[in-house]
Amino acid sequence: MNQPAPQTHDDRAGVIYAVCAYAAWGVLPVYWRIFRDVPPLELTAHRLLWCAPFAAIVTLLRGHMGRTLAAACIPRVTATLLLTSVLISCNWLTYLHAIETDQLIEASLGYYITPLVSFALGFVFFGERMSRIRVAGIALGVIALASQVAVIGHFPWIALTLAFSFGLYGFFRKRAPVEGLDGLLIESALLFPIVLGLVAWWTSTGQGVYRSGNLDLTRHGLLVLSGPITAIPLALFAAGARRIRMSTMGFLQYLAPSITLTLAVFGFGESFSTADTITFVCVWAALAVVALEGRFKASPPAGDAAKLER
Repeated sequence: MNQPAPQTHDDRAGVIYAVCAYAAWGVLPVYWRIFRDVPPLELTAHRLLWCAPFAAIVTLLRGHMGRTLAAACIPRVTATLLLTSVLISCNWLTYLHAIETDQLIEASLGYYITPLVSFALGFVFFGERMSRIRVAGIALGVIALASQVAVIGHFPWIALTLAFSFGLYGFFRKRAPVEGLDGLLIESALLFPIVLGLVAWWTSTGQGVYRSGNLDLTRHGLLVLSGPITAIPLALFAAGARRIRMSTMGFLQYLAPSITLTLAVFGFGESFSTADTITFVCVWAALAVVALEGRFKASPPAGDAAKLER
């Protein structure tokens, strides 16, 4: 597979797509908490189940079904999108577990860490420049994670799983030569037979949301809405990821966890401990340091200048 040429600027539409996606993801915990009694695995299956037909309908209406099917016939594209579908499913499952167990603060930490993964991938695979200021910001982020581990005394697996699954999703999705919603249709269609079988089995054994005797039509309708609610932000994200640099995508990522953190503390009553304070002060300091990058141009070490130039 050929290495993509590094991007040197950001498309304005791509930035708008990404901002809309992250803002939507920031407030979505309000919706997912409606289904806190539904196991995260089942809820993840429903997200995929209802995402597929919604994406198919929109693709048909846009007249893109032909090119989507053509893309799906390319083995390299299908293999990449199968990988991204697994990565995003793991991300959803972990995030829904965090919501169900009142661990949204750790979830927001995970999405604050995600840019570190994006920066590393952008630097290693896309040749994006890593300035001294950006390195300093990453170092502060690493300190934040280390302080969280040291103070709370347990491995923050939720945060790290969310960070790596979504960072890798964005990386591989950027490499697939398919537009946002077209690729999302292929991703959801690849897993559709599996999730349909799971939902059918849960229903037939009386374990699922659609079990006999459970006739809450309003709630069932809200669950069907998980399709477009899932598809629209993800399609916006994919469209943005293909138009802007990985590093820019990483900085915009801070929008979603900031909204989620605010909801967790002030909306859902999660406690913000001393350990959390130390961690997030480091994270916010990292963001502030990197925000200065546009004002202060840090030149790379002389020996590394040739390596770091685009």
